[in-house]
Amino acid sequence: MTYSFHPEAEIEFYESINYYEECEKELGYDFSVEVYSAIQKILDYPLAWPILSGDIRRCFTNRFPYGVLYSIESDGIFILAVMHLHRDPDYWIERTT
Repeated sequence: MTYSFHPEAEIEFYESINYYEECEKELGYDFSVEVYSAIQKILDYPLAWPILSGDIRRCFTNRFPYGVLYSIESDGIFILAVMHLHRDPDYWIERTT
């Protein structure tokens, strides 16, 4: 199974990597590893994560307060958001339309 990012999700992912890298050397790398680990879990078990809204599911990262929001599409996993859990919880909804 493959995956792709919504353009805004990809931007927020890279912005978060840069933010953590500015906080501490290699922390951005650690963050990216956590997100990619969550994506791999999603790819391995796409139905394992709870439904957040409609057909959107969320898989949490372990070390960082983030969730990967995704939908299961005919051609793979579509990542709608790499969401900080303390951010406005509904900001990503406009990406589903």
